[in-house]
Amino acid sequence: MKKTLLATAVVGLLSMSSAHAATVLGFKVGADYWQADTTNSFNDDSGVAHSFDDDSAQGSIWFAIEHPLPFVPNVKIRQNSLESSSDISNADFTFNGNYFSGDVSVTNDLNNTDFMLYYEILDNDLVSVDLGAAYKLMSGSLRVNDAGHPEEVDIDSGVVMGYASAQVGMVGLGLFGFADVLLGIDESNVYDYGAGLGWQFDGLAVDTSIRVGYREFNFDVSSFSDVSQNTSFKGAFAGVELVF
Repeated sequence: MKKTLLATAVVGLLSMSSAHAATVLGFKVGADYWQADTTNSFNDDSGVAHSFDDDSAQGSIWFAIEHPLPFVPNVKIRQNSLESSSDISNADFTFNGNYFSGDVSVTNDLNNTDFMLYYEILDNDLVSVDLGAAYKLMSGSLRVNDAGHPEEVDIDSGVVMGYASAQVGMVGLGLFGFADVLLGIDESNVYDYGAGLGWQFDGLAVDTSIRVGYREFNFDVSSFSDVSQNTSFKGAFAGVELVF
């Protein structure tokens, strides 16, 4: 019975997505500037946490392809440039097999790329809803530096995530509210969400949207690429998206 209900739900979801698929091939490109407050905590070789904070600019760029093919998901790829660095005084710990003391600098590079596959469940002038899955591929490192022996550990594993996006518009005004959410599945304390307001300006060949809002990326992991850390980027962002 449960398998029958599950199969019915899947078929229904795919049928809805097919009914609301784009009628023509479309492309989206965009970029965000993100002024984020960052809190960092990483563990040394003994499992002791060391914290530092930062306040710096981050950024994202993306493109998406939407098509009318039934049952075939749309594709969105987003590159996120995220880095935080600071100094730690009176260090007294071992990291990656080397001992650090006195003043050290730490750089937490959490650059990553989101690969998203999704279906358009609803797509009209009032409400649009996308649902799918994503893979967040990390391509960063954690670096601890002093005058004697800098150490660096690559952070290059990935996180399987659920993906959802929604937009609610006000017909005739060009104003809309939006929310985008990525939730970790195999790493439940990893999430990335944003929400805000936007204004769309229709053009003959290209529609332009200006967006402002709040975004938070939380990366709380244990032994992820041999690194345990709890890092959060959060703050206001502004960006633009072009729809062809």
